[in-house]
This record gives sequence, C-alpha cells and structure tokens, in this order.
Amino acid sequence: MRAGLSALLSHWRRHPIQLLTLIIGLATATALWSGVQAINAEARASYAAASATLGDNARPYLTSGGPIPHATYIALRRAGHQVTPLTEGTLDTEAGPLRILGLDPFTQAPGETFLDGLEPGDTSFLAPPGQLLVAPQTVRALEGSALPPRMAVEGVAPDQAVADIAIAQGLLNRPGEIDRLIITGPASLTAPPISDIAPGLRLTDPSDEVDTARLTDSFHLNLTAFGLLSFAVGLFIVRGAIGLAFEQRRPVFRTLRALGLSRSVLIGLLSVELLILALLAGAIGVALGWLIAALLLPDVAATLRGLYGAEVGGSLTLKPVWWVSGLGIAVLGTGIAALASLWQTARMPLLAPARPRAWALASERAMLGQALAALACGAVALVAWALGGSLLAGFVMLGGMLLGAALALPLILHRVLGLLSHTSRGPRSEWFWGDARQQLPGLTLALMALLLALSANIGVGTMVSSFRLTFIGWLDQRLAAELYIRAETDTQAREIEAMISDRVDAILPIRSAPTTLGGQPGEVYGVADHATYRDHWPLIARSPGVWDTVAAGAAVLINEQLARRADLWPGDQVKIGDWDAPIGGVYSDYGNPQPQAMIGLNRFAQMFPEAPDLRFGVRMPPEGIAALRREILDRFVLPADQISDQRAIKDLSLGIFERTFTVTAALNVLTLGVAGLAILTSLLTISTMRQPQIAPVWALGMTRRQLAALDLARAALLALLTFGLALPVGLALSWVLLAVINVEAFGWRLPLHLFPRDWLALGALAVVAALIAALLPALRLSRIPPSELLKVFANER
Repeated sequence: MRAGLSALLSHWRRHPIQLLTLIIGLATATALWSGVQAINAEARASYAAASATLGDNARPYLTSGGPIPHATYIALRRAGHQVTPLTEGTLDTEAGPLRILGLDPFTQAPGETFLDGLEPGDTSFLAPPGQLLVAPQTVRALEGSALPPRMAVEGVAPDQAVADIAIAQGLLNRPGEIDRLIITGPASLTAPPISDIAPGLRLTDPSDEVDTARLTDSFHLNLTAFGLLSFAVGLFIVRGAIGLAFEQRRPVFRTLRALGLSRSVLIGLLSVELLILALLAGAIGVALGWLIAALLLPDVAATLRGLYGAEVGGSLTLKPVWWVSGLGIAVLGTGIAALASLWQTARMPLLAPARPRAWALASERAMLGQALAALACGAVALVAWALGGSLLAGFVMLGGMLLGAALALPLILHRVLGLLSHTSRGPRSEWFWGDARQQLPGLTLALMALLLALSANIGVGTMVSSFRLTFIGWLDQRLAAELYIRAETDTQAREIEAMISDRVDAILPIRSAPTTLGGQPGEVYGVADHATYRDHWPLIARSPGVWDTVAAGAAVLINEQLARRADLWPGDQVKIGDWDAPIGGVYSDYGNPQPQAMIGLNRFAQMFPEAPDLRFGVRMPPEGIAALRREILDRFVLPADQISDQRAIKDLSLGIFERTFTVTAALNVLTLGVAGLAILTSLLTISTMRQPQIAPVWALGMTRRQLAALDLARAALLALLTFGLALPVGLALSWVLLAVINVEAFGWRLPLHLFPRDWLALGALAVVAALIAALLPALRLSRIPPSELLKVFANER
C-alpha cells in the first residue's frame, strides 16, 4: 500500500502545474463559500446576542412614539406596574457607530442583564463617569477613546454598550428621556390599567413582531446562493484537474493492478490521496475565506443596518465550527468532483488499454448523455416555475436553469464551430476550426465556469441596475414634500405649524399607528386629501376614483407586500381592526418588509384618536428651505436630524442602496476571476498534450508565433461565443430574481430594464480575461524549442 500510494503521488511531482491547478481551484472555491458562510454566521450571532441583551426579545414593552416622560415611569411603578426603563441611541465614535443601551439595574428582571459579573459593592457601573459593558472585540476597537471605562462581558452584541440609564442619557445628550418601558412581571392586584395612568402609551408584544433573523433570512439566502455558485465555478477547475490526472494515470492503474493491487485497495489509496489534497487546499481556502469575509463584513453590516435596522459587528470572531465546516465542504467538493473518475477506475477491466483517452465529453455517447441531463435540468426548472409558491422553488428553478445551460454549452459550441468551419478559405483556416473543435472538450469545464460567471454578472447586474432606476424614480414620487419635520410633543408640533402656516404652500400630517392588517401585525397611516398624493404617490394597481374614496374614508390603500402576501387587490377587502375595508389601490413600498395601509386622515383620527401627531411634510418653494429649517431649529431647539429636507433623505437612501449591493458586486467579480483562472488552468494542462497536433502544422511551415496567435484568437472566439450564450441565460436569471426570488423574499416585484452598454463592457471584459488566461500558454508555445516539437516524430506519436 505504501508503494502504491507513493506511485500515485509521484504523478503530482512530475506534473506540478496540475497540482497547482487543483489546489488553486479547490482553495478558491472553498474561500468564496466559507467567506460567505462566515459573514452569515457572524450576522446571525449578532442577531442572537442583540435579542438576548436584556431579555427584551421575549417581554412586552410600552412606547409612545416619542420620549416617555420620567414622571410617567414613576407613576406606573408607584401604581404597582412592574416596568423597567430603557434608553437607547447611537453614538458616533472613532471606531464607528456604537449603540448605547441604558438600563436601570434596580428594576431589571433577575438574570436578564450582564450585571451579575460585577463584584459585590462595586459602584463603578452607577457612579460617574460610569462603566460600559461591551463585547471583548468592542473593548479592543474602543481603545484610546474618550468614553467611560469599558468592561468586557461575553454575550453583549458587537458594537453595543450597556450602561446605567443615567450614564447612557448623558452620553446621548438626552437627560431624563426614556424610549421604552419593558414589562418585567405582572402588575399588583390593585394596580389600575395602564391606559388610565398613561393613555398615550401603547403596548407592543414582541411575539407579534417580525424577528430580525427571520426578516434577514432572504438576504442571507441570497448570499448563500452566490457563495454556492462561486463554489460550483471553482469545482469545474477541480473536476478538470482530477479528470485529467486520472486519464494520464491509466497506465499506472493498470500496472498496479497487474502487480497484485486489488481494486478496492486502489480506490482506497486514490481516496486517501484526494483527502490529503482536499485538506491541504481546504485549509488554504478557509484562510482566504476569512480574509474575504473580513473585507466584506463592514459593507454587509452597513447593508443590514440600513435595510432592516439589524446591528452586526464589523469584525469576525474565530469559531472552530467555521473552520471544520470549511474543511468539510472542501472534502465534499473534492469527492463530488472525483466521483465520476473513481467510478470509471473501479469499473476499468484489468487489461484495459493503457492508452490515455480523450476527455469524456468527446465521445458521442457522453454528448448524448449530457444533452439528456441538460433537458432534465430544464424540465426541473419548468416544473419549479409551474408549481412555484416558495423561495425554495425559486432557487430550484434558478439552479436548474443555470445547470441546464452549462451542460448544454459544449453541445451548442460544437455545433456553432461546425457551422463556422464552412466559412474556411484555405488549409490554415480549416485547421484552425478543426483544432478549435478538437480542443473544445478540454476547455469545456472552464467554459462552463465562464458561462455561469457571465450569467451571474449579467443577471445580478441587470437586477441591481433595474432596482436602482426604479428606486430613484420611486423616491422622487414618495418624497414629494420639500421638508419633513418631527416635533417632540403635540404642543410643539402645533406651535411649529402655527409658525410656518402662512409661509408654506401646504402642511401634510404624517400620522401612523400599529395595528393588525388582514391578521398580520403592521402599520396604518393617515393621509391628507392633497394633490401631492394624487399626483405623485406610486400606485401599481387602482380602482376608479381611488383618491376620492380614500379621502372619504370609504376605501384603503395597501402596500405591495401585503397585497402579494395575502393575495389582496382592488375590489377585495382587508380587515383593519374591526373595519372590513374595501381596497381601492396598491402602492409600491420598496425596502419595507412589513404590511402597511393608508386611510383618509379623518377616518384615521376616528379609529386611532390617541395616535401621536408629531410628524408632517411641508410643501414650499425650494429656495426658502434652508432659512426655514435654521429658524425652526433655533427657536425650538430641536435635534438637527428631526428636520430633514428631501435631498438629504434621498442621499441617505441612495447611500444605503449603494452599500446594499457591494457584496454581490464583489462576489460577481470574484466569480469572474475564478472563471478566468479555470480557463488558464485548462489551457496550461492541455498545452502539454497538444504537441502531437501542433508539431505537424509547424513542420509544414507555420511559425511558432503564428501558432501562438491562433491560440489567442481561439481563446477570444470561444469567450465571445460563450458570452453570446450567457446573455439570454443572464437575462432569464435577472427575470427570475426580479419576478420570482424578489417577490418571495421581500414581497415586491421590480420591472426589468435592459442595459446593452453594460453587456458590451462585460463582453469585452470576458474576452480580455480569456486573452490574459491564454497569454501564458501562448508565450510558452511561441518559445518552445524546435527540438521538443521534433521529438513528436522521433517518438512516433
């Protein structure tokens, strides 16, 4: 067995380029997959830590739509209600935004804080300057800052700090302000109802809310899909390298069998060899994946914070499970890539010819089998589309479509090259087309990888550009008012309105209240009867005279998410509280995962009389916005972020949008790079096998430089043909993402826009990548010694 394993491993010593190809292919595949999984794992760990903080994910709480007066908290405690105050906010630090949670340690429920780790009699948490309880990685990030002393506590979410409520209010410059009152236990038997003590408070049960982890599942599922696609592209390289190595070692296999090595032992030794290579490449891949995840995690954190308000740490935590899973996926991928070759070796008769066969795809039987497999994948995609109804079905459809296209690629290219060969004018062009067809099987796996990478780039690029175009137009419609103001009290709101009423064109109240919409927790808004909404609000479905019926309180508008989730459209009814409201229209509501409805302002006031009336939009000439904003801020001493102009909100929203797709763009670039690497490795491996085809042509008069130039032309041609086939596949992919995946994951559908200029740039990039990949083999061919070419004839090959 030792001699047999040594004989098998000696192949890699004689062919170091193949070994490098295998290691690089598997390492890059593992890196992209494990990097995405590390990002997802870190994000989910942050969700869990944030939910566990204070145990507030399981307890109901009271809010008022603004700061809760300290006197209200005291009145509730004295009346016998078990509540504890919470103040939260974000503090800008040199290490980035830090979320501050201020709590009262004396009224917290037992076991639901991190204060148990403090020493008895230690007053540093309470006494100024106080103490911040933070995660260990946050302590390191905040070194040298001017904040109060930090103490590392396991279980605190990253980029978050827990402090005494008075200390937190001082840090946030919000003295005496309370954001939430968490109910920690049952009230006393003699306690009056909360509504009698504080009628402005509303009760929220977290069990009715959408959990952050579930809310972001679709985002992480999309990341996982891209990681899996990148892993599949890398496995094409591995499959090519392993397949070639098995083909070249068929004489070794026959000799070992003839010397007495049993079939089972041979397969076992090959499996051990592959396991060694997989663990080596997997370790390299996991390390590279760690680097990729560390580079991309800040953008992922910004995306999740912008889209969902989910806080994710900006640094990675080393977890053994992550390393083990990365090595496991490397071993699994190697096994998948080598399965066909191991099966062929196990079935090989003892006296089978030792002559190396061409690549398996070159045989007509393999071609037929591949065509049938492509048709089967297409059928699976059609069935998934017909049945539909879930995110899983959408991804099955996506996978079947991409895999079917990849399997059909060599068949289509073979036919296309055959048709192009009819344009030959002379022996040189005939040899070029014939050589291209002959080398196609050796490049098939690399071209499949290129097809997948280009399709992903086209599909995701079209989706992102369509989203951007639609999103900008949608913002222009939704943010029609020039100025948006949020007062701190009802009295202050009325004073601001009185001050500006004769200086603006219109004041549009923005009132909302949480409620149940069609059996789902959501929010309802009261809308004024004004031309701003009639002219600008984006409706995707409407009934005749919709705005008149809404203003009269006889109909309701619902957002697209609720419409698609509950299959409710104009003419149907939706239950809002006790009202079975006729649906007059459906509006687009990108970025909001929860159900929402709009009703006439008068109807809203009747149904939710205690809803806060603190926000409103202002229509006015643009040239007076800056002066009015400064005057309101100076007179009422409001925080600057409570008066926003239209342009600032748009800039913020577009900034979030840009960072949202940074990760997918980076994965697209990495996937295209891996596809280029696949072409390079394939060309390097087959270049050593092409001498019997090249030598006669060289002997007939073609120079080595001409042969190298034809090799470059062939690589560019195959890349261009592959791009031409990737274009319809990519457009189909973008349609699935927009019309199927996006609807199931987020609840809205986007229109498909076409961007031919981007396709031309991507096509040129694909050709350049192929030329770069083919450059090294072409240089080697142009400089090959004539003696090497003459050896072909000396060896009678």
